Amino acid sequence: MGKRQHLKSAPCWLWLPRWAQGLRLVLCAAVLASPLARAAACGDQVRLTEPVPVSAEELAEFRAMAPLRVLSADAPPMARQDKATGGYSGIGVDVLCFIANRIGLRYEMLDGRGQSVTEKIQQVQDGDADAFMPLTDHSERVLRGVFTLPFYESHYAVIARKGWRPQAPIRGLADLAPYRVGVIKGVAFEPVLKRLVPAAQLTVYDDTSGERIFQALRNDRIDVAVYSKNVFSEKRYQHEYFDLEAIHTLDEAPRAYRFYFNASLNNQRVAAMFDRYLAVMDVSGAVAEHEDGERQFIERYAAERNRHLFVQAGGVAALLLALVLLVSLYRYRRLALLLAASNQHILQQQQALQAANHELEMLSQTDGLTGLANRRQFDHALQREHARRQRTGAPLSLLMVDLDHFKYVNDHYGHAIGDDYLRAVARVLKSSVTRATDLAARYGGEEFVCLLPETAPADAQMLAERIRQGVSAMALPNELASPQHLTLSIGVASLLSGQASAAQLLAQADEQLYAAKHAGRDRVHAVVLRE
Repeated sequence: MGKRQHLKSAPCWLWLPRWAQGLRLVLCAAVLASPLARAAACGDQVRLTEPVPVSAEELAEFRAMAPLRVLSADAPPMARQDKATGGYSGIGVDVLCFIANRIGLRYEMLDGRGQSVTEKIQQVQDGDADAFMPLTDHSERVLRGVFTLPFYESHYAVIARKGWRPQAPIRGLADLAPYRVGVIKGVAFEPVLKRLVPAAQLTVYDDTSGERIFQALRNDRIDVAVYSKNVFSEKRYQHEYFDLEAIHTLDEAPRAYRFYFNASLNNQRVAAMFDRYLAVMDVSGAVAEHEDGERQFIERYAAERNRHLFVQAGGVAALLLALVLLVSLYRYRRLALLLAASNQHILQQQQALQAANHELEMLSQTDGLTGLANRRQFDHALQREHARRQRTGAPLSLLMVDLDHFKYVNDHYGHAIGDDYLRAVARVLKSSVTRATDLAARYGGEEFVCLLPETAPADAQMLAERIRQGVSAMALPNELASPQHLTLSIGVASLLSGQASAAQLLAQADEQLYAAKHAGRDRVHAVVLRE
């Protein structure tokens, strides 16, 4: 299966003597607090917009297969190879890992360092590897392999040196003919350029990383390079190609990047299963995670700057130490002890402040009695999910839950028992509303709400009925009511289409709750908003 990669940082104070303990707290904090590593669990940034049904027979078939041998280009953000370990990360790796984990498919990422894209594609076509990513389709490749649906889209761009000015504005591919043009061997765009650019002016680079083509640009051996815009953006920060820039995006030639499989029967079945997942896959989280060239550059710059500051501060501290030793060893020891104690006190105060801030944040979002979200957090979530629903058109459902005859509980058993009943109902809500995108909250008094993004009306009503039955099954006594146990009334409102506001959705759920109360309580009433 895919390997997780972790960055480790050794303590930066190991070589310092005791007198520098205070100084290391100041200097190391900037280094250790920066986000050096954001290694997320394999596939965590990928999600499905709807479930993908896979039969037990299909799962058994994929689990019995030999490990899938996968080759990859070094093309961030889709796939980035670590030069030290040879391991890969990126959007494509997240997608591969996510699907493989779901269907029990074993795979291994082949190293492939030193091989060109053309050589890797040839290995897949010859059966020496099972799959390659990322790759755009064209007719020759389709004849010798199987493409999946795309998992990432980009455009090619014309890359040039900063300050370089063409003889005439470049508005499309045809305008490249007068210039010396570079392109990577084996990419889908190579045949197009060979038709448009004279052979004497076109240089094809058999390059695995893109470094040769960018160095040719910097050394004025070519005028422009045609290269994937997003990959160049990542490599520009990764290798600090700040003297290069994209001067034109070739919008007429969008590129859809896919997995490319060997055409064996087993691999065709794997590719078909990948298509089923890719058809309902949302990779926006992986895109946000891996389109991070600028962030990595800033972190490298900050680390280098901190290193210089550390060295400078160390030199100054050493000089101060020498002066202090000349004046008085006793005074030095006393000051060093005081400084260490002072910094320890400051550190303890910072830790206490962080803990207090965290607790305050939780208190501001959580109902103290039930542990559910409070009304403030619910109101914020409702506005957020309603705005998202307006963008995506996905259904949005809302449950308004109220305890029947709860006043009788407080009057007959006391408020302490009433609080116990509220906590018991909260436990039922927590066990029923389990999706990460859903939210159960205490709305006020004995009222609760459940926010259910991307939930169809029928599913919302089923969930409401399950909650009602769950509370009824607890048989919490309520002798003054009929029946003589605690029950719920639930109003359900589902926004399926139309332009109803968040406030209108909430009002409709409240009206359905009132209707359930008026109809005799201990029941669910629902409405679907379509206008």
